[in-house]
Amino acid sequence: MRVVLGAILAGRTLKWAECALTMIGALALGYCLAVFLEAKFYQAREERDFARELRLKEENKAAPVDSIDAVATPDKHGVVGRLEIPRLGVSVMVVEGVDNSDLKRAVGHIPRTALPWESGNVGLAGHRDTFFRPLRSIHRDDTITVSTLHGAYRYRVVSTNVVRPTDIQVLYPAGRDSLTLVTCFPFEYVGSAPTRFIVRAERAPGI
Repeated sequence: MRVVLGAILAGRTLKWAECALTMIGALALGYCLAVFLEAKFYQAREERDFARELRLKEENKAAPVDSIDAVATPDKHGVVGRLEIPRLGVSVMVVEGVDNSDLKRAVGHIPRTALPWESGNVGLAGHRDTFFRPLRSIHRDDTITVSTLHGAYRYRVVSTNVVRPTDIQVLYPAGRDSLTLVTCFPFEYVGSAPTRFIVRAERAPGI
């Protein structure tokens, strides 16, 4: 009798465990889907608004233009512009800040680095499993464009590197106006990645 009861209890426990795991899996999948859709909707909305603002600026280019200094620093979480890497099919909106909420839905401009319309080193960060995943295939001499309401700024990739998270000197100015893209590495790593993948590009007005 005890053996029978034990078998029944074991069967019920196993069934409850299966149900619990199934529920956890469904919740995790639902969360991932919600994050994915939020990012998609955010990108579509901000891309549409950005394109409209660019069009309005073009239509009103003869009108007096406010000083760039008056709008040099975007609001936190506000849109900075659009990053494009044509060969990789990358086109993503860039926002001010690198909080988790920023990087879930866009690429983030790293505070205290130069903005695209300023001289210096522009630092942009993105998740390796979303917007910056294509960086694993980036090559030297690839063209990167950062479009803003102040203009479009083109860069040519000069190098890639893998560094420790503490190696923040990659964001320092380096004599020429430049762009540094930062994402976690290795790309296929499960969990918190131990290193950072760095793409360094220099501004090239002629391309």
